[in-house]
Amino acid sequence: MVQLSKAEEQLMEHIWQRGKVYMKDLIEALPEPRPASTTVATLLKRMQEKGFVAYTQHGNSRQYYPLVDKQVYFSNHVNGIIRDFFNDSAAQFASFFTQSANLSKSELEELKKIIDAEIKKKKK
Repeated sequence: MVQLSKAEEQLMEHIWQRGKVYMKDLIEALPEPRPASTTVATLLKRMQEKGFVAYTQHGNSRQYYPLVDKQVYFSNHVNGIIRDFFNDSAAQFASFFTQSANLSKSELEELKKIIDAEIKKKKK
């Protein structure tokens, strides 16, 4: 799957949150200093070409909506990181993450519960 730039991800986050959104609403949701509408229009056009958004025409306005689910996008992104940086080893990634993320004991215990629950599902 094609990746989004940071600016495109920022716009996509707002689209995922709202489901359907007009460009003016996207611009208003962005932090100051807000980009020019031409910049946002260019980003939306690129996102459309990449297959992430589509729009419905309402008079002179376009209402954008997501074509890619947020969870699917980030799952593919994380799997790409595991493939590219951790020799396609989820165990290497998990080891790096748990040692580098400065997790508390309770956060590690919560991760263990999640992993234990997934192991139980796989046994069925």
